[in-house]
Amino acid sequence: MLHAPLTTLHVVTLILQRFAEQPALRPQLLAASGISSADLTCPDTRITREQELQVCANALHLCADIGLELGRSLHVSSYGMLGYAALSAATFGDAWRLLLQYPALLGTYFHLELQIEGEQAWVCASGYRSAAALEVFNVQMCLASLKLIGDELLGQPLPLQQAEFCHAQPEYVARYGQSFPCPLTFEAQRNAFAFPAALLEQRLPLADRVTHGEMVERCRRLNAEFSSRQAWLERVRQLLAAHLATPPGLEKLAQQLHCSPRTLRRHLQALGTSYQELLDELRFERAKALLNDQGWPICRIAEDLGFSESASFRHAFQRWSGVAPSRFRA
Repeated sequence: MLHAPLTTLHVVTLILQRFAEQPALRPQLLAASGISSADLTCPDTRITREQELQVCANALHLCADIGLELGRSLHVSSYGMLGYAALSAATFGDAWRLLLQYPALLGTYFHLELQIEGEQAWVCASGYRSAAALEVFNVQMCLASLKLIGDELLGQPLPLQQAEFCHAQPEYVARYGQSFPCPLTFEAQRNAFAFPAALLEQRLPLADRVTHGEMVERCRRLNAEFSSRQAWLERVRQLLAAHLATPPGLEKLAQQLHCSPRTLRRHLQALGTSYQELLDELRFERAKALLNDQGWPICRIAEDLGFSESASFRHAFQRWSGVAPSRFRA
């Protein structure tokens, strides 16, 4: 949690759109995520990866193959400046190398690599360390999106030669064909798909040297800014997490960070969050962990999180998750 970067509402919005014809399911999709209806109306809202994964987990209970569906909706334009930089690259290989150079801008849960094996080029996704129950979902979403990106970069379907997945073959295996129209191997040693390596030299239809240079420079600056902000935000979270029972307050936290309260407030606002939102987020994650431990009574959890009364904690948890602590535990 302390190392999870913030992300946009993009995936959450796609999930809600997927179930738009069933509005009664919205509370179920957002349950325990801490994402409110007000958050969804603001395009600048930033959420944690934990919040995103919670909504994904909720959706997975309703649709087993939603990872594949979402992947087919994550176009190259979904990746903002980086996507447009890839589109304007000179060759297909240049575009892939650029995409994999900035994983933070891709927002991936994986370590991505382009591996050349003889006449085949493999796009590989490894190193997943998030919620284990969502690994298959995230593999499907990641590789399906990368395949779609390949189609859109070339301006025609990327001719896949093979696709491999570490997980077992699911019951809905026939649906893999929409993203991976090629021989499939399950329970493999890697998550990857292959295409002819010769395509890496192919010039892209939207190649533009001037535009590409400008986009790459913007990506470089954006990545540097993103990395700097994430390092700073991690430090803020660490200081707060160490004192959840007795939060330091904005002014004391600013002193610990050697800046003014005004500067701290401005930095947090630029990251799409605030002191109270970060505190609530950390308390919420700690509360969920403790509620999963039957040895912790609710009154003790409230005390551990700095609430003077159990009723205050119950009210706060209801606001964060949409359900009471006792119901969450059950």
